[in-house]
Amino acid sequence: QVQLVESGGGLVQPGGSLRLSCAASKTISSIYALGWYRQAPGKQREFVARRTMGGGTEYIDSVKGRFTITSDLPKNTISLQMNDLKPEDTAVYYCNAREVIGGYFEDSWGQGTQVTVSS
Repeated sequence: QVQLVESGGGLVQPGGSLRLSCAASKTISSIYALGWYRQAPGKQREFVARRTMGGGTEYIDSVKGRFTITSDLPKNTISLQMNDLKPEDTAVYYCNAREVIGGYFEDSWGQGTQVTVSS
């Protein structure tokens, strides 16, 4: 498993920006995919963004054009730059690492960081 530690959450006004970071306990170039999920109160956890080992990226439709996921290989971290934040982006954001072990996906999760968008 991979230990993941998130940072960067907080309170921001609508239209503002935040940058989340996630530090991994192993070389991220060896991990199949790293990404972010979020869970709002009373809702199921949902996928937000992912970056694969090959460099490809995926985003949920509601954040396309506003959020950008990047990786820093020397620091074994990934980041999520969130711009033009909306109240509906309010949630606990979780970092996810997906490895392929024995032909199966194995997920590891961070502890989560709160993002609140409110005036």
